[in-house]
Amino acid sequence: MLAHIQVSPRPAGTADQPYAHIDPAIAVIQQSGLVHEVGAMGTTVQGSPDDVWALLRRVHEATLAAGARGVTSHIKVGQGADDTGPTIEDLVAKFRA
Repeated sequence: MLAHIQVSPRPAGTADQPYAHIDPAIAVIQQSGLVHEVGAMGTTVQGSPDDVWALLRRVHEATLAAGARGVTSHIKVGQGADDTGPTIEDLVAKFRA
């Protein structure tokens, strides 16, 4: 399963740390052990459906735990019937230099 998540906490951070409520969400992904790719406008993760769905919730909630007053998460999910792919690498390899 692939999922792309973009968290939009309110506010995104503080005057001193503009991404203070976003960085903890990315840290949750990095610590998950799942294959992932951080992008400029969100992060794509790859794993089993159970692992990915649970991670999406933890990422969403991490922004609130970091001090955001609210959060909207934009999520796209893709899954094959037999859960064999595609993988992140399948979709982006030909575009990498």
